[in-house]
Amino acid sequence: MAVLSKIRQRSLFLILIIALALFSFVLSDLFRNSGALNGSQDVVATVNGTDINREDFMQKVENAQRMQGPGASSTQTMNRVYEQEVRKAVLQAQFDELGLSVEKDQMRELLKQNFSSYPEFSNEAGMFDENKLNEFIANLKAIQNNTPNRAPLGNFQINYNEWVNNEASIAERAKEQVYFNMIKAGVASTLAEAETDYMLENETVDLKYVSVPYTSIADSLVEVTKADISKYIGENKGKYEVEESRDIAFVQFEEVASVEDEEAIKANLVKLLDDREEFNKVTKANETVYGFRNTKNIEDFVNANSDIKYNDSFVFKSALPTVAADSIYNLPVGEFYGPYKDNGYFKLTKVVAETQLPDSVKVRHILVPFIGATRVDPSVTDTEEEAEVTADSILNLIKTKQSKFVDLLELSSDKVSNEKEGVIEFGYNQSFAPEFKAFSFENNIGDIDVVKTSFGYHIIEILDQKNKSRAVKVATIAQKIEPSEATIDEVFNSASRFEVAIQKGDFQEVAKENNYTVKPVSVKVLDENIPGLGSQRAMVRWAFDAETKVGDYKRFSVPGGGYAVVELVKVTPEGLMSPENASATAITEIRNEKKAKLIREKISASTVADVAKNQGVPTRSASAVNMKNPTLSGAGLEPKVIGVAFGLKEGETSKLINGNKGVYMVEVTKVTPASGLDNYQPIANRLTTSRVNTVQTKAYNALKDAADIEDNRANFY
Repeated sequence: MAVLSKIRQRSLFLILIIALALFSFVLSDLFRNSGALNGSQDVVATVNGTDINREDFMQKVENAQRMQGPGASSTQTMNRVYEQEVRKAVLQAQFDELGLSVEKDQMRELLKQNFSSYPEFSNEAGMFDENKLNEFIANLKAIQNNTPNRAPLGNFQINYNEWVNNEASIAERAKEQVYFNMIKAGVASTLAEAETDYMLENETVDLKYVSVPYTSIADSLVEVTKADISKYIGENKGKYEVEESRDIAFVQFEEVASVEDEEAIKANLVKLLDDREEFNKVTKANETVYGFRNTKNIEDFVNANSDIKYNDSFVFKSALPTVAADSIYNLPVGEFYGPYKDNGYFKLTKVVAETQLPDSVKVRHILVPFIGATRVDPSVTDTEEEAEVTADSILNLIKTKQSKFVDLLELSSDKVSNEKEGVIEFGYNQSFAPEFKAFSFENNIGDIDVVKTSFGYHIIEILDQKNKSRAVKVATIAQKIEPSEATIDEVFNSASRFEVAIQKGDFQEVAKENNYTVKPVSVKVLDENIPGLGSQRAMVRWAFDAETKVGDYKRFSVPGGGYAVVELVKVTPEGLMSPENASATAITEIRNEKKAKLIREKISASTVADVAKNQGVPTRSASAVNMKNPTLSGAGLEPKVIGVAFGLKEGETSKLINGNKGVYMVEVTKVTPASGLDNYQPIANRLTTSRVNTVQTKAYNALKDAADIEDNRANFY
């Protein structure tokens, strides 16, 4: 009781302590989730001081995702929209500085250019009607708060906000065009530049040279220290600047069928061959259920027992599964082949029929469409019944007098074949309406009849068939090769045991002890896919989380089934590459510099011939060398060596030159000046065209590189 009394006396004090603790917790969470106090939680990026707002950005991503469909991932769509928004912000600063804008009259002309082909904005004469455009926009605005608030435009639906954004995009593109056209106008090549380009290509020198290759000194004789690498990185910062990255390693536990699972699937297929006795609860008696061997209804049996539906078509050998084509094709009707493995399935195939089919046909047809048919013209008003009556009437007329076929083509809606008197030639493997194809291949030359397809009623006459050969109709029961529940459970248990083991042991060692393959991967902050694992955005976010430390591990589910246990191995901050990471490329460059110094110390001769004699290397020649293509025959690309050669007079010898592959000395034996041209304008035109074709990309990239961009995408995706 005394204790309770003291607690009551100090209750206010305790409440204050608890409140302060809670407040401290909230503050720490705010600071940990950076940006809560500085507003970055609502800003996807800041470009030259202009914020890209999160809510507006996410709406644009949603719209873009809807337009692109399921083929593009959300991260891909987000990155695409981000680049568009950054481009818009980078260029807007230039537009503002220049005073570029799109005025009302220009905007109307731009809308006409972009939408003149849309039937929604065309009058009876098929011409663009600005009044229809204004009416469409007014209607969109009027229904923007209704449900639904979208209206059809072309092949998609649009609402008022999307239309406004679309107009803004059109205006942006127009300003871009003006801006880049001004840049293009300023990059034309001068005649002096054209003359220089001509001289670089046509002025040549012949020379003798000697090369002492870097490979003449063993790598083991040249020490490259960590300090050397650090110095080299500092002197070549542009080559070794890196983005922030994480090195992770993972062990994958895949849910794949075991040998026992595969044997069970095969056994189940074999079991389906034979009849079985089954008790009928209704008749209270045993009944014979026919198996695949004796079933009277092949299609129903296959569809009831197969993961791939029955295909009631004849096929040539080339269309059969490659792994079993010979065996199946040579079976007599009624015989089986299998079980065999094909493309992730075990299959059991029965030949149910055979026939002789041509590999190609020539037919002519008249198409009578009806309302609701595929790709039907809006002007068609006949019902399905009316179209059938019309088709039957046409058939009767043609049977009476076949010469009328061409005259009756005016009733056909297939304008493409009408230009060839209704004639179509196609092969058996080409995609065609199934009913059209079946009639054309499975009947005889001269046969004519009405055939209904999704496009309407066709009056088809078979004109020719070529290269008849055996075709078979097969029934295949296919069962997907999938892991059993027992296998799935064992995969889960294996991943769990691995996690328990690495709590006390080293990730790599535990994996090695269990014969697991450890796969290393380096990821950047906005990466989405992990090689071998597919889309793993959650894994990348975990690796970059401030709470994740080197040595931490976590289990992730893998698309398609299974798990990956991942360890964070290394954190690489943004900036210059570490000496360890840079060593792969830097060591060779540093070693060659040191080798060049050693080679120079061994050479005292001052002529090409003497250097060759003293160093035991051959003297070589190169003819008609030019500055445009600085390549030495027998040595490869050596721009520095050739640059020195062009600075020499005929008969002069250079000093030692550090080249790409060794230390060189050159002697110019002949200088051939280029003969001048009377007119350099064609060359200037070519150079101008080349610059204009690349200037837009180069100019934007330069502006983007110079822009101050703060990228917060990783906070949201």
